[in-house]
Amino acid sequence: MRYAYAITGALLLGGTAIAITSPNVGAQTAQNEGLQAAAPAGAPASLADMVEKLQPAVVNISTKQRVAVQNPFAGTPFGDLFGQAPGGRPQTRQAQSLGSGFLISADGYIVTNNHVVSAGAEGATVDSITVTLTNKEEYTAKLVGRDPATDLAVLKIDAKKPLPFVKFGDSTKARVGDWVVAIGNPFALSGTVTAGIISAVHRNTGGGYEKFIQTDASINQGNSGGPMFDMRGNVIGINSQILSPSGGNVGIGFAIPSEQAAPIVATLRQGQAVKRGYLGVQISPLGEDLADSLGLAKNRGEFVQGVEPGKGADKAGIKAGDVIVAVNGQEVNPDQNLSSIVASQPIGSKVPIVLLRNGQRQTVTAIVGERPSEEELTNFAPQQDEDFSQQDQNPGQAAQQSLGISAIPLTPGIIRQLGVAADTRGVVITAVDGSTDAGAKGLRRGDVIISANNRPVTSQAELDAQVKAVAAQNRNAILLQVLRRGQQPIFLPVRLRDK
Repeated sequence: MRYAYAITGALLLGGTAIAITSPNVGAQTAQNEGLQAAAPAGAPASLADMVEKLQPAVVNISTKQRVAVQNPFAGTPFGDLFGQAPGGRPQTRQAQSLGSGFLISADGYIVTNNHVVSAGAEGATVDSITVTLTNKEEYTAKLVGRDPATDLAVLKIDAKKPLPFVKFGDSTKARVGDWVVAIGNPFALSGTVTAGIISAVHRNTGGGYEKFIQTDASINQGNSGGPMFDMRGNVIGINSQILSPSGGNVGIGFAIPSEQAAPIVATLRQGQAVKRGYLGVQISPLGEDLADSLGLAKNRGEFVQGVEPGKGADKAGIKAGDVIVAVNGQEVNPDQNLSSIVASQPIGSKVPIVLLRNGQRQTVTAIVGERPSEEELTNFAPQQDEDFSQQDQNPGQAAQQSLGISAIPLTPGIIRQLGVAADTRGVVITAVDGSTDAGAKGLRRGDVIISANNRPVTSQAELDAQVKAVAAQNRNAILLQVLRRGQQPIFLPVRLRDK
């Protein structure tokens, strides 16, 4: 309150000083009289004319859902007090979701996010989808097609007259710093317009093959599925995600670029399923530790952890431990990862693949297959244990060993105890020093080290020798191939201990 009073007093004194020292009070003008801000380079002085034409093509989308809720008091004397369904069956509750979308044709085809028209909870079903135009006309929409992998969906409404629509632009020409406009229905506030700039392009948020346009234009809950326009009024993105600790806008929003969305929308509009290319490899980014362990530059290529038998990569001769650096002339890097490049290749096409094996560059040719369902992919991918590092260890025993790992040779008896294949060769870890990178990476007693620095190891001495060889090459990490019971072998980079 003292701060507020001080400011008020300063303003009053300031006003008095002006009145005394200004001989011609009537000649004064308001600060904002006749003022017009200069438009930023490349942007109009006002967005009003453009928005007026675009808004009618942006729609509000709402769904009605039924959610099965289990009564915690079912089967007890208190069940009736909480509306227990006959026979103790789960109760049904009504739920709603709100989002945005935009018309892409005069006959009523609409693009939105898949999550806008999907059930929002386990056990929920969508009963109806309602589309509301800016003139408040409401239509019941039919779901034409959806692609959960890219979070896109196409709807259709039937109107008696042609509807206003917008078309896709070319997002490949979008540059960081370009002005963009987002229109949608955040928090059910229909027809909300926000503007900002493109903060980044080809932004990967941790998924497989999607890449986003990042913007600081305000995007909030309910903006999902709405369009992002360039200054020519073309749709260059579909607002899809936000990054926020609070759930509200903090200036980091993501839109699916039109270069990725347009062909998928065209496929869904025809009632067809989206198909993607597939090689059959399980991969890891070439981060700092992994790159150091291989003596390679980081973020230039992706590391092959495993190869699915019988798929394109296997038939082409690609092996676990290879680093794929280019596919069909396109460099593999964080901006265009291996999954996104392969997914865009025609199924059945032959593509050249450049890889590094033991430091040697070579090229193979692979036939692109069709990407399986997400459930099938989950079965192929190695599973991580939740208690990966929660095993009893003896750090003192391992503290004097290289990498902080104590290991002994495999014997037939140990192999039987571990439950691994009878022909497994390597060393089994007996203890790990938790203060080392090996401990931090989750290595534990019972893990089998098959190879180190791409060399087979069958004793502690051979493991130590490979650590020395890596250190002599001024590399800071060594690549271990590790086998855990019930899982496929994986490659794990482990940083060397401080000297």
